[in-house]
Amino acid sequence: MAKVTVVGAGNVGATCANVLATREVCSELVLLDIKEGVSEGKILDIFQTATLMDFDTNMVGVTNDYAATAGSDVVVITSGMPRKPGMTREELIGVNAGIVKTVAENILKHSPKAIILIVSNPMDPMTYLALKATGLPKNQVFGMGGALDSARFKCYLSKALGVNSNDVDGMVIGGHGDTTMIPLVSKASVKGVPVTELCKDKAVLDKVVADTMVGGATLTKLLGTSAWYAPGAAAAMVVESIVRDQKKIVPSCVYLEGEYGQQDICIGVPTVIGRNGAEKVVEVALTAEEKEAFEKSAEAVRKTNAILKEINVL
Repeated sequence: MAKVTVVGAGNVGATCANVLATREVCSELVLLDIKEGVSEGKILDIFQTATLMDFDTNMVGVTNDYAATAGSDVVVITSGMPRKPGMTREELIGVNAGIVKTVAENILKHSPKAIILIVSNPMDPMTYLALKATGLPKNQVFGMGGALDSARFKCYLSKALGVNSNDVDGMVIGGHGDTTMIPLVSKASVKGVPVTELCKDKAVLDKVVADTMVGGATLTKLLGTSAWYAPGAAAAMVVESIVRDQKKIVPSCVYLEGEYGQQDICIGVPTVIGRNGAEKVVEVALTAEEKEAFEKSAEAVRKTNAILKEINVL
């Protein structure tokens, strides 16, 4: 079985660790945080549910001790400041860039073969930064955004159509931002039936798209901070696909070299996720409208990436 490290014991990191532990995705789980006692306390809390939930995962919480992460097969980086109400993911870049770069470099020292999954926001530039800073192969460093956005898309579709959410299939590509993500209505279905056949009212589907795009901001407004249950579970799902070599097709933020007409950028596209990380980009046919939206999304991500150079972290 695998060893998995989650860096950042905030709400998202702790939720991810909890899901990984209870689902017994790995045999060894490390939760690391910079704040004294937080990781230790949350791991102890999770461990106290073991007899209630019937799981046997070996767990440890540590304070800034990267030696404890040595030999990790997968590392999830959730470190950074969460979004505050009214704050965009892009505004976080100056704060979180230094944190993510430092964490990635520390992980590399102790686990050079680890698959690194970036969750920290703004996720697209943070993934690009981690990939460039570590110099690792592109399959080894990628970001989790599309898994979460797609889950939200399917949730809103199920509510709008009045169907079981587990019967809904759909995905979101593009940047992991309120204005850059692209829910693919053309590819969404319920038990193989296109949603456009089940719902002839375009206004209903347009609202689903709009609700999906502001899904994170909606929760931030309600909660006063970033959401954590779905983001943590989405990250754990991606880790499970890696550890168990499930080969799931998950929209993920990966480095493109010509796919979808893009070069030198990390952005969300359908990707086969297996034991070797982001194993293969799946190119699907997009409508003219979706292609245009993807190009605009890529342009916006590039502008955010440019800030990395302006602040001298890249």
